[in-house]
Amino acid sequence: MAKVTLLTHTPMPEQTIAAAAKLCYSAAEIDKIYEGLTPEKTASFVEMLSEIGHESPIEHASFTFGIEGVSRSFLAQVTRHRMASFSVQSQRYVKENMFEYVLPPEIESVPEAREEYIRAMEEDQAHYDSLTAILKEKHKKTFLAEGRPEKEANRLAEKKAIEDARFVLPNACNTKMICTMNARSLMNFFTLRCCNRAQWEIRDVADQMYRLVYAAAPKLFQNAGPSCVRGACSEGKMSCGKMREVRERFAAMREQCHGKG
Repeated sequence: MAKVTLLTHTPMPEQTIAAAAKLCYSAAEIDKIYEGLTPEKTASFVEMLSEIGHESPIEHASFTFGIEGVSRSFLAQVTRHRMASFSVQSQRYVKENMFEYVLPPEIESVPEAREEYIRAMEEDQAHYDSLTAILKEKHKKTFLAEGRPEKEANRLAEKKAIEDARFVLPNACNTKMICTMNARSLMNFFTLRCCNRAQWEIRDVADQMYRLVYAAAPKLFQNAGPSCVRGACSEGKMSCGKMREVRERFAAMREQCHGKG
């Protein structure tokens, strides 16, 4: 199961956004921009931006997450969100000794499917280990012939071997990353990935991210989530048809965050 941690974020994210909005709409001076930004005035600026659709000021707040226990399949999806920064554990430099993997709930729920899946993972590990050993031996001979000390030859040979051996690793293989998005990009991310039509793994991560940022900036993210949380469903004929359930789910998440506060 994925685990998401909010590592850091812009200090006073809502006040920072309010200061940017204040500068846009008043003759405020930079050195006095935070003056008068009480919690009430800050909330007013943030709500105004949402009402008029002025989204650029919210880019001044950013949030950095640690994400672990996710698959390489998830990685392929999340990096499509290009207005973000990602640092991902490399299979090129980190050897996969008994790699961990994500087990999809639908597969886990069927004993026969689960058994087949686990067997496939074990076979992938065996192929990876075998390829690593074969390639390492080849590269080691080359490095030794170049006059490298044996310890160095071993290290370099293994690194070079896993560069190619990793090609047999599955999409299910676990990875971890650090991801940073500004608040505007997060809004878009939540619209797309908290939706019922999103793939289950990235939806789970998006929901966890939402809970964390809502707790940090509730006024900013009070209307975030799939489009049906704040209006009509944007999926058209592809709609899941469960608007009420989705709204109730997000209301429950917000209430849970308030309960922890």
